[in-house]
Amino acid sequence: MSNKALALAAQPRNEFGKGAARRARRAGLVPVVIYANEFEPVHILVDRLEFTAVVRNHGVNAVVEVDIEGDKQLAMIKNLDQNVITFEIDHADLLAIKRGEKVEVDIPVTYEGEIAAGAMLMQDADTILVEADVLSIPEELVVNVEGLEIGAQITAADIELPEECTLVSDPETLIINVVEPVEEELPEPDSGEEGEEGEGEAAEGEAEAAEESADEE
Repeated sequence: MSNKALALAAQPRNEFGKGAARRARRAGLVPVVIYANEFEPVHILVDRLEFTAVVRNHGVNAVVEVDIEGDKQLAMIKNLDQNVITFEIDHADLLAIKRGEKVEVDIPVTYEGEIAAGAMLMQDADTILVEADVLSIPEELVVNVEGLEIGAQITAADIELPEECTLVSDPETLIINVVEPVEEELPEPDSGEEGEEGEGEAAEGEAEAAEESADEE
């Protein structure tokens, strides 16, 4: 969680269409659109390596201060389009925000620790929705599952939130469920009798057909 936006240099995007987007990507740039209620969408280009580093190091809820040739705008990442083959970021949507503004964001939930022996942990939800100050958005929330036994559950209401955050998800949303392992029934080995019998019948049929053919000749 940071109280400072990440600097992100950008340049205006003046060419549009698939061909222009491909040329931009070949040049190492990512087409980005900044949306807001107060103004028309702003189309920009950002350096792919710089933008990828922001996402990789600070998560998809990262807040950036976009510098468009000296004109700065605070924004947060709302959507990413990635190449299905290379996983490189092909396009991104940002939401314009203001300092002191509160936003609703999905925060990843992870766990640490080891549950009791003989139990199995199921994570039913990977994120929870919270309301937070734009500069106080946690990157993730970590719950401790150390020693939890079969039957133990952790809901959204059980997760400790930073002071700047308020839970928006249903408090009863199940996050962690500790259950009894399911024993898989192994299939019974095939004796092969049916197969052998079928092969024998097929051989007898072929012999009878050959005999009938010989009789006809």
